[in-house]
Formats: sequence, C-alpha cells, structure tokens
Amino acid sequence: MSGFKNSEGYKIIENWMAKDGHEPFSFQFKTWQRYHNGYSGMVVAPTGFGKTFSVFLAVVIDYMNNPKQYKKGLKLIWVSPLRSLAKDLAKAMNEAVDSIGLDWTVEVRNGDTPQKDRRRQERLMPDVLLTTPETMHLLFSQKNNSRWFKNVKCVAVDEWHELLGSKRGVLTELLIARILALSPKLRIWGITATIGNLEQAKEVLIPYKKIKTTTIRAKEKKKIDIVSVLPDEVEVLPWAGHLGKTMASKIVPIIYENETTLIFTNTRNQSELWYQIILDHDPDLAGQIAIHHGSIDKVSRNWIEENISLGNLKAVVCTSSLDLGVDFKPVDCVIQIGSPKGIARFMQRAGRSGHSPYERSKIYFVPTNSIQLLEASAIKEAVKTNAIESREPMVLTYDVMVQFLVTLAVGEGFKAENTFKMLKQVHAFHYITEEDFNWAINFITQGGNTLNAYEEFHKVVLDDDDLYKVKSRRISMLHRMNIGVIVSDAMLMVKFMSGGYIGMVEEYFITKLKPGMSFILGGRVLELIMVKDMSVLVKRSKAKKAITPSWMGGRLPLTSYLSHFLRLKLNDALQPGTREKELKFLHPLLARQAKTSHIPKANEFLIELLETKDGFHLFMYPFEGRLVHEVIAALIAYRLGKIKPLTFTIAMNDYGFELLSDQPIPLDESNVKSILSRDNLIEDVTASINAAEMASRKFRDIAVVAGLVVQSQPGSRKNNKSLQSSSGLIFRVLDENEPSNLLLRQAYTEVFNQQLEEVRMQAAFKRIEKSEIIIKRAKSFTPLSFPIKVDRLRSTISNEDIGKRIARIQEQVFKLD
Repeated sequence: MSGFKNSEGYKIIENWMAKDGHEPFSFQFKTWQRYHNGYSGMVVAPTGFGKTFSVFLAVVIDYMNNPKQYKKGLKLIWVSPLRSLAKDLAKAMNEAVDSIGLDWTVEVRNGDTPQKDRRRQERLMPDVLLTTPETMHLLFSQKNNSRWFKNVKCVAVDEWHELLGSKRGVLTELLIARILALSPKLRIWGITATIGNLEQAKEVLIPYKKIKTTTIRAKEKKKIDIVSVLPDEVEVLPWAGHLGKTMASKIVPIIYENETTLIFTNTRNQSELWYQIILDHDPDLAGQIAIHHGSIDKVSRNWIEENISLGNLKAVVCTSSLDLGVDFKPVDCVIQIGSPKGIARFMQRAGRSGHSPYERSKIYFVPTNSIQLLEASAIKEAVKTNAIESREPMVLTYDVMVQFLVTLAVGEGFKAENTFKMLKQVHAFHYITEEDFNWAINFITQGGNTLNAYEEFHKVVLDDDDLYKVKSRRISMLHRMNIGVIVSDAMLMVKFMSGGYIGMVEEYFITKLKPGMSFILGGRVLELIMVKDMSVLVKRSKAKKAITPSWMGGRLPLTSYLSHFLRLKLNDALQPGTREKELKFLHPLLARQAKTSHIPKANEFLIELLETKDGFHLFMYPFEGRLVHEVIAALIAYRLGKIKPLTFTIAMNDYGFELLSDQPIPLDESNVKSILSRDNLIEDVTASINAAEMASRKFRDIAVVAGLVVQSQPGSRKNNKSLQSSSGLIFRVLDENEPSNLLLRQAYTEVFNQQLEEVRMQAAFKRIEKSEIIIKRAKSFTPLSFPIKVDRLRSTISNEDIGKRIARIQEQVFKLD
C-alpha cells in the first residue's frame, strides 16, 4: 500500500483534491489502489459520492505512474445507458483533466454525435470515449475497426444495474468480450447502485477466470428523508387517479419551498397530465416549470437539462428520462407521484436530490389514491432494512447473438472457432452448445433450414481465408442502420403544418384520433390535421379539453420485493398503537375493509364473492403485481370453466383481480384448494392463455433484433402493422416447418420468463398453498375490490362519464351499510 501512496500519480491527484479542500473517500482510495494492483471489479456507492471519479481517476493515476505503457488513442471506454448521462460525465471529466494539467481528450460518441465529429474520431480516437452499448457495436461494424481497441486499458460500465437483466446488458457483455480479445490485459470495472444480487452482477460483467476481481462498497450511506403527502381526507372507497387535481394544492407549496424540484411520474402521459394540472393550479409557474420525457425532441430536452443545471427552472415534470446519474446540482427536492412500483426505482429517484455527499436526499410521496399510502409505508420499511430488488441476467438471447455475428461479419469478418470460444466465455452464452452455434452460422449464411430459398437471408459468406464476411454493400448498410436491441412501438413524428418538430407519439394512439381532435404533447394543446407517412401534422388548438397520449410502456408492475413489504404492512394494518402516519391516516379505510370483509394477514389469502346487478364477482388478492395477476386470472377462469362453462370479464390491478360472470361462480370451501393448486400449473397456464399469439408478438421484437425483419431503411421506417405482418408470417412458417428453430424457442421462453413471470407466479402459488384461505361473501364493494371494479369501468366508458358513474356506485355502496 505504501508503494501506491508514494507513487507520483497518486500524489498529483491527492494534491489536486487538497487544493479544493477535499480528500478521497475510502472507497475511492481503495478502487485506485486495487486498480494499481491489476484488479477489475465493481464499485458500489450511493449517488453523489463520486463513483465516477473512483474508476476514472484510477486510470488517470495509472497513466501518470506508467505513461510509457499507454499508446496514442483510446485508453478508457466508458459505457453508459443514457446519452444525457454521457454528456454530463464528459463535461465533469474534461474539467478534471484540464485542472490536473493532463493533455487528454474526453469525447462522447452516440446517436446524437454529428457526422463530422464521428469521422474525426475515426481518424484519431480520443483518450476517453463515453458511449452506449449500441454505438460500440456500430463501431465493430466498421472496416478495420480493431486498430481502435488494441491499446484500450479499461472498460468502465456505468449504472450497470440499469443494463443488467436486459438485452442491452447482453450487448454490453459482448462488447467487453470483443475488446478483451483484442486487448488481453484489459481491466473491466462496473459502477452500480445497490442491487439485491451484487455478486452475481459482478460475475455477469466479469465472468473471466483469469481476471482478478474485487467488490468495493462505500461505507458512506446516503441519508434519505421520505415524506408522505397526505390528502385532506381519506376516501374509504379509493380508485386510481381520483386524488389528482386535489393534490396540486399540496405540490405547489413544496415547489416554492425548494430551489429546484424534479416531479417523477411513471409514464409519459402522466407527465403531460401533471404538467397541465400544476399549471392550471398556479399559472404563475409558467416559464418556471418544464416537462421532460423520451418523446420530446432532443433540442427541448437539452434546453431543459441545461436550465436545470443553471437553476433557471423551479420544477420539471419527468419520467425515468431523468432517473439516472445526471448530476443537477440545484435539485434539492424530488416528488414521486403515485406508486414507483419498485424500491430500487424509488431510491434512484430520491438520489436525484441533494447530490453532494453531505446533503440529505428529500423525496415526497404523493398518492394518486388513498390506498397507495400503504405502499409508502412498505417502501419506508424496505429502505430501513436495505432490501433492494435483484436484476436477473438474460441468457441464451439468440437474436442478440445472431446480430453480433452479422456485425462482426460486416466489420472485419470472423473465424468460427475463435468466435465460438469467445461466446462461451460470455455469461449470457456460457450454456451455448456447438450445435446451437452451428445453427446460428447456418442461419446467417443460408437463412436456416426453412428460409434458405430466400436470397435476402443469405447475408454472410465464407471466404478463402476461412473468414465469415458480408460482401454486399446493401446488407452492410441495412445492418448498420438496425443495430441495437431496443424495439419500441412504432413512433410518429409530430410536426406543425407550418414547420417545426414537437415530439413523438406512438402509432397506436394516433390511429384512434380523427382529424380535428385535440391532444397534448410537450405541454402544448395540438389539433390533428392529418397523418402523412410517418408524420403527424398539427396546428395549435384553442380547445380547453384535450386527450393526453398514452404510451404502451405505461403500466409498470409492482416488483416482488415491494409486494412482499406491502403484505407485511397489511398484516400490521390494524395493530393498536401504530405510530406510522400512513397507517394511522388509513385507519378508516382499513377499518372498513375489516368490517365489510377481512384484512389478510401475511399467512392468509383473501377471496371475496359478491353479487350485484352487473352479475357475479370473484375477487382474489395475491398482491403480486398486474402482470402476474393477468395470468393468474386467466388460469382461475380456465379452471372454473372446466367445472362449469362460463364467460368471464377480467380486470386487475397490482393488489388483486376480478372475474365477473352473468352466472353464479362455482367456487366455495370444498373446491377452492384444487382451484388454487400448484398441480399442472404450467400446463393449465399454457391452456388458459393464447401462448402462440403472445409468442408471435414477442417474435416481432426478436425478428427485428436478429435482422429477419428490417425496421429502418434509407428514407423510411416500417410501421408496427407491417412489422407484425412480416414477422407473423415468418413465425407461422417456422412454427409449422421448423419448431426447433432457436429464435422461435426464444420467443416462447421470453413469454414465460418476462410476460408471464413464471418464477414469480410459481412462488406465489407456493405461498398461497401454505396460506389459510379466507372466503368472504361481501354485501357490496370493499376498499380492496372497489379500485379493481373502477379499472374495469375505465375500459368501457369515457373519462368525462367516469367521475359521475363512480360517485353513483359509491353512494349505492354506502346505502347498503
């Protein structure tokens, strides 16, 4: 250790920090020291404690200690999940190297980088390149690209927890493998917030046996103040979103009390909605409040980010577009509107405020219905016990592998044997067999066994040097245009008729509107004139009321960790002498649930049966999140249908689901155990859902990633409908003629792992099996069943009618008391 402390590089950095009265945190010093000793690893530290400089300065110190070991060009590749994050980090790194007196260049390269800058970089790469996984793969598709990477000393992956568990994470694993093959002494470092499976996260990023690894955890803890904002009164029959406008009077004073507030919503349409609600409540905030999400144009987003940094904005309503480590110094307060659906997401957002190590993070939880205060209480408990969700890594994503092979073939070409060995070392493909790999080679050269008659699928050829290469310029160009794994719903550009770009909306939303109708985007009320090609032409509207676009990504499910703590809180709900302000506030609602039905304890499972003029209702409460409930509801409907043929309407929320039939439902104490049994679970699930249709939808994304269907072409982009029909046709052909096709198998696997959350569903049934089943025959809707009933109503009547209709139902319920 003394050797490192006495090294010239360390002394320069120590003196540089001391000039501003700083000294390194112990985790930063430990990272520098371990890097000096040849380690790779993972740094875990709270937001605002200098995680970036722990790895960045490790490379700087090493360079200053061993300048002769470093060649001209790329030394450090910094991979981050967000473009805005890279821009912010580049600024901080450039300021540091200038101040230290280092003649390094630090540059960003991603989809926003101008063409002239890219060409200049290709002539001479900067010392530090900040980029995204997709951009790195684009570089691999360039001719003679290995010259850029032969002398790279370190790859750092920022916010690794955000990439892990997604196909972008697999792209990251592959880019590391490729650079390691070119630069065998490469060091690999991940930077992450706390996640439940930390050691596994490190092994996925650095699975290489010959590399020495370490995990460095900061002792420092970020202090977070979580404040629940209580409505004026508790509504004992709550429903999603009903508190909306009434909470604006609570939010506006919080905005004025703080310098800059980020107001997080889970979806883009909610951000548009809340921007309007806050402005309607206090028009004086006009010009001081902005809206930020992924469908707003780049120029507006950049302007907003700049003005947050300068302290010119009092508040920004945003989505996860501002979730990650962008360092906005003036932000001293965060508001979360509605349930964040996950503990890690809530902590991440809380960390956007009080960015320096010595400040407390302050986050307000604003419920959109009373019962969400249970989740606030659950989150506080989870934060107290430091329980954070795991991110499960993806394996055997054949579509990503096929794309990667074609990328290599477009670039310099690849040898089969070397590439197979490289893939076997990557965590995502360590289970791959030689047979699977040969299938992939056959697929990219011949289109596989089924599509071999079609010339367009003969992309790669084997040349005389035993190199697999793409010779066609057209195939190379199309492949480069489509590199990446984010297959979003088709987006249409929204433009003024007079010129000027406003943002993006999803195709499915705009197809429901007629010319003359108004909608809101980027805080503006717009009137639809026409849809032309992939553009929506509009003009400003004078309409007072307008529709807010809904984005398909809108309905996040509750994570299993949060649902676990939610069940615990229900268990404590009516304990005498509770000090928790959320539970005290909710006492009338919880007391009503106990009086009209039952509050399920941690070892109980509640079922409610109810008859109304609508028909016969069955409510079940697994508290496992919307996605799992959708599947369990279909399964229970299927099992009940085997007892007696019935037609059901299904509705669900994060707490439970409803089956509604026009005939009595054949469920009682005598058969409930068999209906909730784990026996034949997966067979019954497969029989109860349209697995083939779900797999066909999933196959659309896989087909795009694998290059079977081309999404972007010069001057055009396929819309969702044509993508679905092209990929649907291929899906049916493969399903009939080549059921063992790996991409087809992958579609079914992803349906079960992601959409059906098979592991979580199995665990839920295991828990239910051990629980005491409580069946209650209610006289009317209960506080737990009412929000599900409203969710069903929402899909059948317009927003204008819904408030009046709900008020009538509430009145009828209270009459039955």
